[in-house]
Amino acid sequence: MRGIGIGLGMGIGFFGLALLGFGLQHALLIGLVAFLVTLWTNEALPLGVVSLLPLILFPLFGILDTNAVSANYSKSIIFLFLGGFMLAIAIEKIELHRYFSAKLLSFFPKTPRGIIYALAITSALLSAILSNTTITLMLMPIALFLSENKKLKVRFLLATAYGASMGGILTPIGTAPNLILLGFLEEHQLLALAFGEWVMVMLPVVGMMLLIMPYLLSLGVEGEGVEDIHHESHPLTPPQKRLYRIIGLLAVVLIANTFTKQLLGMALNEKLLLLGFGLLMFMPRIGFLEWEDTRSLPYEIIFLFGAGFSIATAFSQTGLAGDIAGKLSFISALPLFWMFVVVALFVTFSTEVTSNTALTSIAIPIFYEFAKSMPQNEGAMLLMVATVAASYAFMLPIATPPNAIVMSSRVIRIKEMATIGLKLNFIGVTVLSTLAYLVWGWML
Repeated sequence: MRGIGIGLGMGIGFFGLALLGFGLQHALLIGLVAFLVTLWTNEALPLGVVSLLPLILFPLFGILDTNAVSANYSKSIIFLFLGGFMLAIAIEKIELHRYFSAKLLSFFPKTPRGIIYALAITSALLSAILSNTTITLMLMPIALFLSENKKLKVRFLLATAYGASMGGILTPIGTAPNLILLGFLEEHQLLALAFGEWVMVMLPVVGMMLLIMPYLLSLGVEGEGVEDIHHESHPLTPPQKRLYRIIGLLAVVLIANTFTKQLLGMALNEKLLLLGFGLLMFMPRIGFLEWEDTRSLPYEIIFLFGAGFSIATAFSQTGLAGDIAGKLSFISALPLFWMFVVVALFVTFSTEVTSNTALTSIAIPIFYEFAKSMPQNEGAMLLMVATVAASYAFMLPIATPPNAIVMSSRVIRIKEMATIGLKLNFIGVTVLSTLAYLVWGWML
């Protein structure tokens, strides 16, 4: 009850403060969002329960009617994620992810720096297709037992968590903020990226961060000793080979679909593709899942998407996004590069104290007000910068799920994470803003 009381206090406090600069309806919405964000942060109620509260609270306080809110919990973009998670459950069920992990780790030297790079890149690549929460939980035991040296343990754990956050932006299904952005772009008929296009755009950012972050973590521990590592890969079993081929076929289809869209201007619906391949996992003699396996589906995350879309809709339809954008109007006068920098800084450090999903839901409608007056590709780039920055918060445990998971090991102190994370926050903002300005412009 104490956590709920804190949430109510935060909601009332933000409502009171908002009344100083906004109207009653906008102040109510700000107070409700503060209440929801606090409950997401302090986990006073289960994640799924908090994520369903907008269905009650928004109509009750006259923000949106029930139909307007409930429509956000069944957006087509959610089924892209649903299909992806069915594939992820199949991969975990037959332990194909262990094969991938062993292969990736075997490519690097067994030195502190080599292991840090191995953990970061393994975590990043797997998080591009699986939940970054799942991957961090899977790799954390490996990171903990690679060495008895506490300093090395800290660096290995941070490499795992940061790699998961960095890799999550590589694909549309890698992390929740990506899906919220795609849903928003689709709803407002802005520049929509195919799966392969998204990967090509994000690859330079992820690649640069995966070069810098492990090197930064390895500074000061190069001479530390590591234990012998036995992480051998075994031959694939027949079911693993079958799923490996199916995933390969999906990759080929997605790549071909990207080129078809670019060359011919027509393409298959990728939401149906992902959902179709996900449902294929239940087909006799082909798939690997039974209906009971769907109990592992993260329904609370699906509800979280609905809550995120509802907040974004409320900010847009009530005019609050435009009101806040008006108070931040100085941003629109900045050159494009510095606009990216200011937006990335604002989002990155705001995300340190709140859910990146909730923050994305709030930030995208606000910055869309600026995007509307910009050329379409520049407006889409601005929203993409805001979305990626929401995943690139490295200072505090509550900033991202991977941060919270490795902090639960009780090996890392908050001061250690904050010290290293602060440097990475500024590096991330610099890399993201620079590549968005120099590279994305000719890719979009």
